[in-house]
Amino acid sequence: MLDLIVCGIVKDPETLEITDLGTGKDFEAEVVVYNCDCHTYQQVVSLFCQVIPGMTPKKAFELAWQIDHHGSAIVFQGDIKNADVIGKQLAAGGLRVEVRY
Repeated sequence: MLDLIVCGIVKDPETLEITDLGTGKDFEAEVVVYNCDCHTYQQVVSLFCQVIPGMTPKKAFELAWQIDHHGSAIVFQGDIKNADVIGKQLAAGGLRVEVRY
């Protein structure tokens, strides 16, 4: 801020050209799972590994820990069709789920 003031007079800030107004997301949708305190870590890890493509037990445990300690975690990002299917399957397994577009 000091470099904008010269002898008590505020200079006009430099105008920058903005060329990208996108969201910055390179995916269409994401699946968020919320903590519900009604499942064990093993149940959540097992469900994640069954439902989410490419999920490993280690990554599933890390996500379960994040959900338990922070209240939620993004467990999938990708196309809308897969996000909807994954969200429905996780919800059918008893998890609190939100699919964001």
